[in-house]
Amino acid sequence: MQLFTVICVQSIASYLATCAFGIIFNIPFKPLLHGGLIGMIGWLIYFFLFQNTGSDLLATFAASLVIAMMSQVAARLWKNPVTLYSVSGIIPLVPGGLSYSVMSRAVDNNYDIAIYFAEKVFVLSGAIAMGLVLAEVIYQLVQKIKEMVPQKTDNRIFSFKKVRYFSIELFILLSICYYEGNNTRVDHREASRKEGSNNEIDMFW
Repeated sequence: MQLFTVICVQSIASYLATCAFGIIFNIPFKPLLHGGLIGMIGWLIYFFLFQNTGSDLLATFAASLVIAMMSQVAARLWKNPVTLYSVSGIIPLVPGGLSYSVMSRAVDNNYDIAIYFAEKVFVLSGAIAMGLVLAEVIYQLVQKIKEMVPQKTDNRIFSFKKVRYFSIELFILLSICYYEGNNTRVDHREASRKEGSNNEIDMFW
């Protein structure tokens, strides 16, 4: 029950934070709602990965990759620029708290701790950038593959239509074989029954 409460709080907080920054960026209403959902999903991925692995670098990279991929899909689905979803969706992953800690420690003359936090901010920012770039590369590769494969011709070895027709034909063939097998067994039973009755008649006579 406690885990469920934590997940609900994290989901609501990340959704509201994403939508709030989307309002600051003047994102329209519908993309704002979709971007909030993308940011919430990305933050939940980060949360679960960080809880299981303890690596904020891996969690940040994976979450930013998923956010960027979902932004690409949402942009094509609702005919909007990718940045409407990716910029606001990536906000929960931005290490703003660590950046504040860097400035706070630097003001307090704790330069060693400030440098440590600054290195962490730099690494996490690089992980976010790598996730965004990798998602774009993956999407471009998929588009190139789609362009190379002919769309209107059905010369593929495997296709849903061919598999469907093959399944129907196979089902009909198996049904016919099963029906013929039952008829053959019935004929054998009738023949053996007649032979048995004839043998009994011969023995009687």
